[in-house]
Amino acid sequence: MVVTKKSIIGDILDADPETGRFFLEIGMHCLGCPASRGECVEDACLVHGTDADELVKKLNDYFASAK
Repeated sequence: MVVTKKSIIGDILDADPETGRFFLEIGMHCLGCPASRGECVEDACLVHGTDADELVKKLNDYFASAK
């Protein structure tokens, strides 16, 4: 999977539930909430005051190493 800032959080979690830890690191503790699962990475980072590019890089690095 390749993650972008427009990727939907629920799609990322469905691809690999272990990615939840990256969202928890930015303070997004409501991963089970239907609203948060429907958000894109960029919107979630904006709400939580974190860098979307940094999160995207961490997620893509994770997916690349999981192959």
